[in-house]
Amino acid sequence: MKVLANDGISESGKNTLLEAGIELVEVRVAQEHLPKFINDNQIDVLLVRSATKVYEELIDDCPGLKIIGRGGVGMDNIAVEYAIEKGLYVINTPKASARSVAELVFAHFFSLARFLHESNRMMPLEGDTQFNALKKSYAAAVELEGKTLGVIGFGGIGQEVVKTGIALGMKVKVLTRKPRTETISLSFFNGQKVDFDITSGNDMEAFLKEVDFLSINTPKATSYIIDRPQFEMMKDGIFIVNTARGGVINEVELIHFIDDGKVAGAALDVFENEPQPELPLLMNPQLSLSPHLGGNTLDAQEKIGTELASQIIEIKKIL
Repeated sequence: MKVLANDGISESGKNTLLEAGIELVEVRVAQEHLPKFINDNQIDVLLVRSATKVYEELIDDCPGLKIIGRGGVGMDNIAVEYAIEKGLYVINTPKASARSVAELVFAHFFSLARFLHESNRMMPLEGDTQFNALKKSYAAAVELEGKTLGVIGFGGIGQEVVKTGIALGMKVKVLTRKPRTETISLSFFNGQKVDFDITSGNDMEAFLKEVDFLSINTPKATSYIIDRPQFEMMKDGIFIVNTARGGVINEVELIHFIDDGKVAGAALDVFENEPQPELPLLMNPQLSLSPHLGGNTLDAQEKIGTELASQIIEIKKIL
């Protein structure tokens, strides 16, 4: 079996494949040259992240492909249903980057709650002349402990966000389309483990009116999950973080409700107009921003590579 990791693969993933006797091709082939390269080199498995697109035409042009793998959660860049119809295996790594995304959620929450996103901008500009004024302007900070964390979405990432919130002493509420119960396990350095049974609800209004910190952790949506009606349901002074996908939150309405004080601050890791976010977002001092960094940690990439490799090895056994 021959694997093309067109968007790269971690050392741990590479070593796992090689130890299983699977040949790995590590080159970056331009999108337009992929069909010829795959066919000429008899590639069985195509691994991608977000850069390479695997749509219907590529699948049709490469009849020898057996597996398509996505290093990450979202499958927006793969024609999944079409590939399955054609008899291909389609795999991804829904849990490998969950911890990294959850930690980014709280990095933004802490930054917003303590005004770090703004003070990091202003201290280089005015720290030497307006130190006391800046100190006073950032005095209305809040703690996360005891506050209510609301999580929309209860997949691997949502569960990791809930787990972190519990560890910080937050109250937790989860919103899903259909109510369900998940067991959240917290493991500690001394070997102790504590389980929490968390049941989600599906009443958006009841959910939003109690939430102090809101994390959106859903798949890509065809329409806004958070739009004007949802903003109007929210508790005054809410903090919001979106690490899901651009298009799940109405960015124009977000700015409006920040300006009128309903939203105390928000963080965006993903954008409707990615990779060219709108200038009003980039310039708003009450936004904490990052360029789609959710799963971009060395730890997550190692887990992703290993998880992909393990799935390929298992599929190879039945091919």
